[in-house]
Amino acid sequence: MIEKMKKEFNLFGKQLLWGIALLAGTMVTACSDDNDDPATPEAEDPEVTYKGTTASSAGILFNNGTELGNGDQEFEFTGNVTLPKGTYLLKGWVYVAEGAKLTIPAGTIIKGDKQTKATLIVEPGGYVEMRGTKNEPIVMTSEEAPGNRRPGDWGGLIICGKAANNEGNKQTVGGARTKSGGTDDNDNSGIYQYIRVEFAGYPFETDKEINGITFGSVGRGTTIDHLQVSYTNDDSYEWFGGAVNCQYLVAYKGWDDEFDTDNGFSGTVQYALSIRDPRIADTSQSNGFESDNNASGTETTPFTNATFKNVTFIGPMTANNSDFQNNSDYITAGAVYPNNNSKLGKFQSAMHIRRSSRLNVENALAVGYPVGLILDGEKGSTPQYAKDGLFTLKNLLFAGMGVLGSDGNKIYDDLYSADGKTIAEGETRFSFSHEFFLNEAGGFKSSINNRVAESEAALKLTDPMKTGQNYCPQTALSDGNGGYIGAFKDSSDNWLEGWTNFDPQNTVYE
Repeated sequence: MIEKMKKEFNLFGKQLLWGIALLAGTMVTACSDDNDDPATPEAEDPEVTYKGTTASSAGILFNNGTELGNGDQEFEFTGNVTLPKGTYLLKGWVYVAEGAKLTIPAGTIIKGDKQTKATLIVEPGGYVEMRGTKNEPIVMTSEEAPGNRRPGDWGGLIICGKAANNEGNKQTVGGARTKSGGTDDNDNSGIYQYIRVEFAGYPFETDKEINGITFGSVGRGTTIDHLQVSYTNDDSYEWFGGAVNCQYLVAYKGWDDEFDTDNGFSGTVQYALSIRDPRIADTSQSNGFESDNNASGTETTPFTNATFKNVTFIGPMTANNSDFQNNSDYITAGAVYPNNNSKLGKFQSAMHIRRSSRLNVENALAVGYPVGLILDGEKGSTPQYAKDGLFTLKNLLFAGMGVLGSDGNKIYDDLYSADGKTIAEGETRFSFSHEFFLNEAGGFKSSINNRVAESEAALKLTDPMKTGQNYCPQTALSDGNGGYIGAFKDSSDNWLEGWTNFDPQNTVYE
């Protein structure tokens, strides 16, 4: 009898457990169905407090996780957030504040909001990890539809740190609140790899635009490589002080200068390509390099003494642009004119070094600029520094220049200028810049192995990435020391492959 009761009790227990399991499964299914219901309430936005007119939050995702920033013009992010891979709308000036960390995964697309001049600003002590890959770059681009994108549709990327500059606590360009600078040249502002920045450079005031990517006192602890800036409304890249090292940079069809260095930048940049649109140049005169120690040219330390190695500049006067004219009839910006008060001008030089800068350049190729080299003495002591061997121009190769050298800004004649402003009547001597480039007068120790090619055709350049311009030599342009001149060794050197885009106007970003 007792044995029979045990069997019946065990059977009842099993049936009870089966019933509970069935009920639980039904509840789980019901919950799952509820989550898939389109009527489910959207996720709540993070809590926001205000510091004056600046919104502040430990969260950064708003509008059901689709927008970066809460839509206010100034938004301060203070938390630690890793974004899911996806597509987001960046709104307003989003500051990654000191102590905050933002991680943006490979393959993410960030569209800049035009109405709020969207800009991502990494403040000193803030940290952003944007680790794109060759096959899945991170793209920061215009919110406008294909065919309607223009330079200056949104702000850009500004990275600031605690490294040295020669103006102390320096105000960031572009109207942002952020100040950068300090004494820690090893400071780390994050990781930035395989990133494209397109149609940036919003003009926050007339003739004052944000750059494509701005580096403010960024330390060498920061990782920078494989960046492309396309169709920016100001400089493609600008460094204000700092010691960060960079590799594999592309400047494509920008508005003003390609690589602008100021305020004591001391890092090394290696492997860089610039390709110009012959119909886009700035009112200030567009250059490949524009390098200052500071705006007034004072001899303030640390000096701008960065080193650029293996650089290729493809200017407006190439064989593919045989109809080029350096005037307003030709330079109109064509279909990408932004109609945002940005002013057009003329092209000037491949390299403009001025205002007490001590910029070093090695193994660089430049093709097709009105002027090759300008060592400008209008302000500061750059020509004297060249004579004294305080910076080096080594293994430079020029082709297809209007004139080899000039001694001043907006001087397009290869004639000597004693003051960098005017040329004496009857002057017949070549410019000091010309003589220095070719080491013709005085045997300048800081001007070494520079030369001029017979023609662009003699370089045998190709266009393996279909950029619209020939930029890559078929075989290495030897520097005579086992290295090569330019950003690419030969046509098999494919560091552009996979992550770059030379038709961002027509790319569909979901």
